[in-house]
Amino acid sequence: MSDDRLTFKEMCARFDVTPRTLRYYEYIELLAPDREGRSRFYGPREVARMTLILRGRRWGFSLEEIRQWLLIYEHEGTEAQMRAFVELADRQMVALEDQKRQLEETMAELRGLRDETAREVGPG
Repeated sequence: MSDDRLTFKEMCARFDVTPRTLRYYEYIELLAPDREGRSRFYGPREVARMTLILRGRRWGFSLEEIRQWLLIYEHEGTEAQMRAFVELADRQMVALEDQKRQLEETMAELRGLRDETAREVGPG
């Protein structure tokens, strides 16, 4: 086995994901580890893809968006993938700004109700 490959267990530990998550990412073809018998080994390509998958999830992209974005690299190359990322990021920034606005409104409403209730019950 080459030194730059990770076992299934090492991959889970490195990215702090459950075995179920890793198996699911394989099932939906986000990852394609090398197989030797029942063992799976993850090379630099799979490690890089997992890094991108987890970044995408953190930024709120759906797994399908991530899958499509990774396919662009395989079929059209880096430049097309970068253009697609800019479009995805622009869309996601709009969605996140809307979520931020909604969250700020909800927090202000909750804060107001909390303050009103605190005034009614007086000092504790």
